[in-house]
Amino acid sequence: MTGPTDGERAELAELAAALSRLARAGFALPGTLIERRTRCGKPNCRCSAGPPRTHGPYRQWTRKRDGKTVTINLTPDQATRYQPWFDTARGIRDTLARVEELSLRIASCDEDWPESRG
Repeated sequence: MTGPTDGERAELAELAAALSRLARAGFALPGTLIERRTRCGKPNCRCSAGPPRTHGPYRQWTRKRDGKTVTINLTPDQATRYQPWFDTARGIRDTLARVEELSLRIASCDEDWPESRG
């Protein structure tokens, strides 16, 4: 067992600092905020014309709750107000995934598991 290299320890320190900055950034909402345009399917509607003029944009917040997908329509003001919260949550998820990947790479190398250091 060799353990983490100095470079890997430095990488972890950078990731920990990034997580700390994200935590200080404030609130975080789970899920995804998207902007969607739709067609209603009515034959005489403008969305069925050629070229179609779709309905929207609608801002939708989608997340999992109790194993089920929940979608909530947000007003433009709500979407603007909560966008930083979605950004913070995404940053936390992405940074944590990098910590996990680094940890897996180190453990796999030390234990001779199928994964290996890149």
